[in-house]
Amino acid sequence: MILIVMGVSGAGKTRIGELLAERLGCGFVDGDEFHSAANKEKMAQGIALTDDDRWPWLAAIRTAIEEKVRAGQSLVVGCSALKRAYRDVLRGGAEGDGTVRFVYLKGSFELLHERLATRGRHFFNPALLRSQLDTLEEPGADEAIAVSIELEPEAIVDEVVSDLG
Repeated sequence: MILIVMGVSGAGKTRIGELLAERLGCGFVDGDEFHSAANKEKMAQGIALTDDDRWPWLAAIRTAIEEKVRAGQSLVVGCSALKRAYRDVLRGGAEGDGTVRFVYLKGSFELLHERLATRGRHFFNPALLRSQLDTLEEPGADEAIAVSIELEPEAIVDEVVSDLG
């Protein structure tokens, strides 16, 4: 199983992804590791990424997913996956084969903004939060397990593991 923990910056993708990977006994990779230096520089300058910036990044993550699937290994990935088209790339097509599942970390602008304001060194410029929220196409229940980021991290993981079955 490949589990993608998605949401805008500040939602807790890395923290929740690491906890889920630990609970599920598999590896975790942060999708930010697949961004090009140019993408990171743009975001640091407060310039929103375009689809053209994101396609190679998503393709690189998909390649890593395919490698894990071929090896018969599970993986948790932290990735914003803001649009359905991006999620389609990550799942290997609009329908996918059920191998890739999504967890959507959902929160209010106010809470996300507060988290970003207190976050340590990261290339993401907090001024881009509004742009990410404007880009976000929230997944429906048919596409992702949605969990409120108002819960404590362990409670979020408990809910996700319970929903996974």
